[in-house]
Amino acid sequence: MIISVDDIINFSQRLTQTEHYEVAREKWISGDPKQQVKNHYSSPCGQFHAGIWQGDIGSWRVNYSEHEYCEILAGRCEITDKTGNSISVGQGDRFVIPAGFSGIWKVIDTCKKVYVVFEQK
Repeated sequence: MIISVDDIINFSQRLTQTEHYEVAREKWISGDPKQQVKNHYSSPCGQFHAGIWQGDIGSWRVNYSEHEYCEILAGRCEITDKTGNSISVGQGDRFVIPAGFSGIWKVIDTCKKVYVVFEQK
């Protein structure tokens, strides 16, 4: 199989449907954190995904079974681990959340990020 430049996924030129969803009730902590995602790419094996996520103000519990690279495009968030340690991330920050992380994701100002996810099967 030959992959050409026609197979490259350019987020800014790809027409991808936006999926809207709410945080599952059992994960919800505060606010009204409605979310939307434009998943621009999923690998044929279903283990690798990349796109744009946006979340409204609020907080919820997270349990990562996947590895996720994030680049914050706008807004501000706070990520807190199970022991209460936290980091604040905002526009321009780039980071990886390893699989196995559990804690709280809190959107302080409406947040938009690029995500790249790998979930080993």
